[in-house]
Amino acid sequence: MTAVTDMPELPRAPRARSGRGPSNPVLRWLRENLFSSIPNGILSVVLLAVLAKGVVSFVQWGVANAVWLTPANDSAACRAARGLGACWAVIPEKYRFILFGTYPFDQQWRPALAILIFIALFYVSTRRAWWRRELVYVWIAALALISILMWGGVLGLPFVEQDRWGGLPVTLILATFGLAFGFPLGILVALGRRSKLPAIRSLCVLYVELIRGVPLVSLLFMASVMFPLFMPSGFNIDKLLRAQIAIVLFAGAYLAEVIRGGLQAVPRGQYEAADALGLSYWRKQRLIVLPQAIRHVIPPLVNTFIAFFKDTSLVLIIGIFDLLTTAKTAIIDPAWQQFSVEVYIFVAAIYFVFCFAMSRYSRSLEATRAR
Repeated sequence: MTAVTDMPELPRAPRARSGRGPSNPVLRWLRENLFSSIPNGILSVVLLAVLAKGVVSFVQWGVANAVWLTPANDSAACRAARGLGACWAVIPEKYRFILFGTYPFDQQWRPALAILIFIALFYVSTRRAWWRRELVYVWIAALALISILMWGGVLGLPFVEQDRWGGLPVTLILATFGLAFGFPLGILVALGRRSKLPAIRSLCVLYVELIRGVPLVSLLFMASVMFPLFMPSGFNIDKLLRAQIAIVLFAGAYLAEVIRGGLQAVPRGQYEAADALGLSYWRKQRLIVLPQAIRHVIPPLVNTFIAFFKDTSLVLIIGIFDLLTTAKTAIIDPAWQQFSVEVYIFVAAIYFVFCFAMSRYSRSLEATRAR
């Protein structure tokens, strides 16, 4: 008998579709996610109908029947359209007060420029090419320039006391400094909670539990009322700085717990490998442990950043005019008092832009980590 030799395998013909699912990817996605069963299909149709109704109503109110411009300080057209369309004319009428508060009208280009510097600083800080030591000097120079613009008193700029500050610059100042100083404080406290020295560990635990056990409102009240009592006679700190200290302490306690979770997620072998290389404690933390720990907790870190950015609105209770407070004050004017919804939508859009940018950046960091 002759031996049977192995024949080369011929390419198989593609299988015909079974006809169980649509070939169009859009239809396939709709069937898998919205209409996978009869109850899901009914619920999807109901929700889509409600969503469509809401979108149509909002377009009619906010676009088709809206009043966009009116003569200066004249809300007659808006009052005539009340109940039918939005009055967006209140925004160009009040936007300068909403964004800059009671800052001198002829000097409002200074806080506007400060806002642009903040945005440019945030953008530069998100670029990996700038993650070098020089970025620290960029931050110092930018914050010094913002201070000169806001305070003045030098370079021919009139001095403006902090009681006249308000609006978006105050919100950005509180959020930026609060997170810029609260983040390293949180790292130190997280490391202290894992320290082998009982005194340091107990002190860090006491700080975290004490700060996390009270709301931010209480800390702001204490910073505003009680903090000056501990200062020497004749020495006074303005209320913006007092609020900033309270926000830094509050942010540091919450970030410490987030970072401590990341430290616990680092495998013990990484610590042992660092010890085997003979690295000192701080070099081990800076080069090996902390980069891995922070990568593990990027989502909760960004969630905390977003929460603190919005929590700056609580400074209203100690008389600081942040963005939300200036928006509330802007509609005290009887001519525009009926159109608060449009003002709040405008402020919500500003908050959304900053929070959405932080969220998108965190997603890009997670995607980079996953590669």
